[in-house]
Amino acid sequence: MSERFVFADGEQLAIATAARLITAISDAQNARGVAHVVLTGGSNGGALLKAVASSPARDTVDWSRVDLWWGDERFLPAGDAERNEVQARGYLLDALPLEPKRVHVMAASDGGLDLDAAAAAYTSELATASSDGTVPAFDVLMLGVGPDGHVASLFPGHPGYAVTEGTAIAVRESPKPPPERISLTLGAIGAARQVWLLAGGEGKAEAVSQALRGADLPAGAVRGTERTLWLLDRAAASQL
Repeated sequence: MSERFVFADGEQLAIATAARLITAISDAQNARGVAHVVLTGGSNGGALLKAVASSPARDTVDWSRVDLWWGDERFLPAGDAERNEVQARGYLLDALPLEPKRVHVMAASDGGLDLDAAAAAYTSELATASSDGTVPAFDVLMLGVGPDGHVASLFPGHPGYAVTEGTAIAVRESPKPPPERISLTLGAIGAARQVWLLAGGEGKAEAVSQALRGADLPAGAVRGTERTLWLLDRAAASQL
């Protein structure tokens, strides 16, 4: 059963989710020594990272014991402003005392690997960090919800959404530019202890409503092993 939390607006959504994330990381470190967190891009993901950066509680986390992953990435050159990693560094990561080897970046298009090899490299990196050769048991995995109900780079009706094996896949001919991407699969997402779906704005309202009513959409297909949270502003929740 998924849980829903609705906030007044996008700013409150970001602030509340940032506080929840800081607490979840601290709880994971207290329980297991380290925390594995999967970041998301997009406007809501960016607002969340900015809110973490400005939170008074930010420094209660031991950031050197946090492993950061990404749910998907645009296969673009290193340093491209459209890459989720580049945006995350600007919003938050460059201001944190992170351990560089714990920041698990998906390969860039100019890094010497083609798209398939880049996806395979991330699959291998996930397996190395896991206890069973698949993926780590992510403590929190965050996903933005697109107006069409997509999450990560898994789009309705697109071949990647139907993949049942593997953990990181190459995505071609994405309906949203750029056309080439790397994405976690539904199986990899479903290994997370907690999956958080973030949606803000009226443009997400129909997708949120359909996903929560059982429509065949990627946003409606993801679940955490312990908790699945929908974190919404009032506009995104307006059709519930």
